[in-house]
Amino acid sequence: MAASARRPGPFPMSSIKKQITALREQLNEHSWRYHVLADPVVSDEDYDRLYQALVELEGAHPKFIAADSPTQRVGEAPADGFAEVKHLAPMLSLDNAFNEEELAAFDKRLKERLKREDEIHYAAETKLDGVAVSLLFEKGKLTRGATRGDGFTGEDVSANIKTLRSIPLVLRSTGHPARMEVRGEVFMTKDGFSKLNESQEAAGEKVFANPRNAAAGSLRQLDPKITAKRPLRFFAHGIGAVEGGGMPASHIDILRQLKEWGLPVAAETERAPGLQACLRFYKKLLKKRDSLPYEIDGIVFKVDDLRLQEELGFVSRAPRWAVACKFPPEEKLTEVLAIEAQVGRTGALTPVARLKSVFVGGVTVTNATLHNMDEVERKDVRVGDTVVVRRAGDVIPEVARTLPDKRPPATTPFAMPKVCPVCGAPVERAQDEAAYRCVGGLRCRAQLVQSILHFASRRAMDIEGLGEKLVEQLVEKGQAQNVADLYKLKQEAVAALERMGEKSTENLLQAIEKSKDTQLERFLHALGIREVGETTARALAAHFGGIEKLRIASEEELCEIHDVGPVVAKNVAGFFSDRENTAIMDEIIQAGVNWPEREGSGDKPAGGLQGQTFVITGALPSLSRADAKDRLLAAGAKVSGSVSAKTNCVVAGDKPGSKFDKAQALGVKIIDEAELLALLSSTERAGQN
Repeated sequence: MAASARRPGPFPMSSIKKQITALREQLNEHSWRYHVLADPVVSDEDYDRLYQALVELEGAHPKFIAADSPTQRVGEAPADGFAEVKHLAPMLSLDNAFNEEELAAFDKRLKERLKREDEIHYAAETKLDGVAVSLLFEKGKLTRGATRGDGFTGEDVSANIKTLRSIPLVLRSTGHPARMEVRGEVFMTKDGFSKLNESQEAAGEKVFANPRNAAAGSLRQLDPKITAKRPLRFFAHGIGAVEGGGMPASHIDILRQLKEWGLPVAAETERAPGLQACLRFYKKLLKKRDSLPYEIDGIVFKVDDLRLQEELGFVSRAPRWAVACKFPPEEKLTEVLAIEAQVGRTGALTPVARLKSVFVGGVTVTNATLHNMDEVERKDVRVGDTVVVRRAGDVIPEVARTLPDKRPPATTPFAMPKVCPVCGAPVERAQDEAAYRCVGGLRCRAQLVQSILHFASRRAMDIEGLGEKLVEQLVEKGQAQNVADLYKLKQEAVAALERMGEKSTENLLQAIEKSKDTQLERFLHALGIREVGETTARALAAHFGGIEKLRIASEEELCEIHDVGPVVAKNVAGFFSDRENTAIMDEIIQAGVNWPEREGSGDKPAGGLQGQTFVITGALPSLSRADAKDRLLAAGAKVSGSVSAKTNCVVAGDKPGSKFDKAQALGVKIIDEAELLALLSSTERAGQN
């Protein structure tokens, strides 16, 4: 460590403005050395002293505050929500390889497509377990930060992004393009994650399951001041659109350029000349994985030469020139202490193994799902067994297999209880279902808790701050006997609950009030109708436009809607014919929950493809599968995932697979994207006349 920085006294400069400018440049330089070079020359205490000196000077002379000042990283008021932004270039996902053979097959495919036998040089990077973001720099200044979203449209989290000290507000050096999207990952180090959870627990707040969840939750805070307190970091791993300037011709050189401009890049990045070099890098990082300061779940290999990238192009939403080679899930041995049946929102009982505590995949695991009785019987999991535990997709703990040779004597197979362990109601298994269900409905406390949590979830009514512990208290105290009761909560009663202070109570009630302004599809999804997820809720909302026509629709009418089959139609009609359900729904609406009414598509003249069923297979040259589906649905068609004799047309792109073969065998009409676009165009024109 270099000599301590002195708190600046009178600067040998003629003006306060020059003093402020000098301090700002010093602090930016120290941030760059710390976050990008990992070579700080001042201690944290010295940095803080310099920072405080700048705060005091700017406070006394606010007219000299600049937008790129380190003190302005948290300068915005809490937002009501996040606006949507379109990326200048799509943020594509990556194809996966799960072993050496699949990585070798990837390399072989590229050589065949490029018609070359010599080795391809790759850029090898760690695959961070974080949140993908896009940063827009204009004339060297950070003007926007956005989440990946669906790859085309993300959420504007600029105010939060600017709180990350590892992201420069202004790029260093010169030669920046006029506009440039920088792609990278916001993440949390293992140490930062541990300290955050310790502070959360001490404050009586929820702890996070893993660093990725912590990073995602921190980045989506409506108040940037909260984000600023979280130990978030950023690594750049590429670029999107570039306008008004050039960039190096190789990916590795681009990363070097970004680093020179002040953007941090993972140290574990190098050029790999050929497949064998890729495999060596993969094995090296697999061994090093646990010792890294942050979580990674694999290695990303990208063709280094940008000209070759352009020649290889894209397939669907992924580039042909890149692959994510995933690490195998970390596995550990532990003991099954008990097997319990956990009751979910719809009454389904899920067997869960209670385990002797074991640290696996970055978290301490004490429970693991056994999915259903069929899975329990297949794996033959019993109390007392020694089992192999892993985190599926490095997220959900599961029992991979048992070790029968370590099984103690006199163990017995697990049997699903005949009555609900929560409410005592009978447990039944329908002939056409794999699940066992409690028939207690919302009289069952477990189902009530889960139904409220679902109602409040982000993709439903989005009531922030309504966690499981709080909902359990509300149910236990009788303050929430159904979801409508959320809109009747009183401040005094909520504040009296455990771990609910004045501020947290106020925030919760504000979130509940805010949830009243919603969309019909969110409301329908929130109601928790069996088999009605987001997609089906959206289809119902689009067809009916409002709630009144939907609540009297017959099963036959419901079956006419795309994405609604006989089972879903029966569930929807059954829900709205239940007086208790409709009474609760009416209470919610009377409490002020509302949405924009619109004319339903079912009230309009049928689209030109009404009654026709389409199947899309393979990668289309310009349309994404989702875009093609949306346009077909808008034209009145149904879009199915499988080919049958009832299919009217198959839209085939690159590498169509078995659906193409089945269509040929059945004599189903097959068209390409050009023919689809022509068909849609003529249908859309006809609809306008």
